This record gives sequence, C-alpha cells and structure tokens, in this order.
Amino acid sequence: MIRRIASILLIAWALGFVVFAVALPQPAGKGSADGVVVLTGGKGRVDRGLEVLHRGWARRLLVSGVGREVKPHEFAVEYKVGTPLMACCITLGYEAIDTHSNARETAEWVRREKIWSLRLVTSDWHMRRSAMELRRALPAGVAVVEDAVPTHPSLSTLFLEYHKLLARIAAPLWDR
Repeated sequence: MIRRIASILLIAWALGFVVFAVALPQPAGKGSADGVVVLTGGKGRVDRGLEVLHRGWARRLLVSGVGREVKPHEFAVEYKVGTPLMACCITLGYEAIDTHSNARETAEWVRREKIWSLRLVTSDWHMRRSAMELRRALPAGVAVVEDAVPTHPSLSTLFLEYHKLLARIAAPLWDR
C-alpha cells in the first residue's frame, strides 16, 4: 500500500514538473489595466513594463525589488525615461528582497494608488509562483493579468522554481 501511494506521488510529481516546464506562461496581449508591476531580477522585465506604460496599457508602473543603491535618476538614464514620465507614473520599490516581499510591496502600492486591475510582469518560469503570491497579498477584487517575459530557462532553474512553487502551495497547510 505504501509503495503504491509513493508511486502515485512520484508520477504526479513528475507529470507536474513536465507540465510546469513545457507549458510556460506567455506574454499578455493588448489590454489595459490601472497599473503594472515589474518584479526585478530578470532580463527584459523592466523593458516590458515600460512598453506596457508607453503603449497606454497601464497608467502607473511599480518596479518592485529595486536595489537600494539605485537612484531614480540612474534608473531614468539607464532605461531612457523622461523626467515627466518618471515623476508622474513610475514608482521604484526598494522594500522587496524576494518574491514573497514583492507581493507585499505590490499590495501596499495597489492600496495606496487605488488600483483595481494590475498587469504582472516577470519571467515566464517565475510567473506561476509570483502570481500566486501576489493574489494572496492583494486586496479582494483586484484583477491580475499575467504578462510573462519569454526566456530560455535552464533545466536547473525550472527544477528549482517548480519546487519553490510546490513549497508555497503547501505553505498554508503548515501555517495551520
């Protein structure tokens, strides 16, 4: 009986990993939202968030998890953002150090800015866990559009992220 249960769990784990690795989330198409949040840490994320802002698909941008040493002017120069756009529409978030704190920082920004629809920009392999963490932290009723940045993740990146996702799914069970 124990072998059968262990075999079923192993097969479920393996199939889950295959689905996780093969069916990565995709970029969102056109569509507007009140705001867009970019989780730092991957190539193309900030560029995608700025594209969303420039195309008018969102009116405000939060870049969550910015290093404390990065000054707004340096960000503006690196990403070629004009002073008016930087002043009106872009917030650099310095509080987050991981995905869980990205969600908390974003939820606080959403409340402060009175945002009811949000585009989430992160890497494709990181999207599932990020979206789950964000939905747990956001106020009820806030819609989230997942806008994944395509990457070519290594097998080890996928393997690690799959296990982080499983751990965060199980976390509420441990908190009881």
